[in-house]
Amino acid sequence: MQIPLIIVLSLHVLSSVFWAGSSFTLARTGGLGGEKLFRPQMGAAVVAILTGAYLGHLVHSGSFGISETILAIGAFAALVAAGVQGAVGGRAVRSLGGGTADEAGARSRIAMAQRVAAGLLAVTALCMGAARYA
Repeated sequence: MQIPLIIVLSLHVLSSVFWAGSSFTLARTGGLGGEKLFRPQMGAAVVAILTGAYLGHLVHSGSFGISETILAIGAFAALVAAGVQGAVGGRAVRSLGGGTADEAGARSRIAMAQRVAAGLLAVTALCMGAARYA
């Protein structure tokens, strides 16, 4: 059980760090370069969410105390962050690629999606840290 746990935990940490870090950076830079990072971010989000769910199954199955409640809040925030980035940011990235929208408006929507996601991912990170000591 140790080896799968180590592998899944490593994948979870690496994908989460990339996802959150790129979100914080794009939020700070006004979404500049968001179209180039959209697919890698969504890929990292999928890996982070799937490995997080598997970690929950491995480590927390059979109990639902305060620690699991805190983790569930963080997981919900991550799901909402992925949804915002995928829906709002994805639509703006597609409009940039297709040339159907003005560039300033699309970049503004990308920046807004990244700012919302960055805040939600900060909540997620806080929940992961707090759950350990709850």
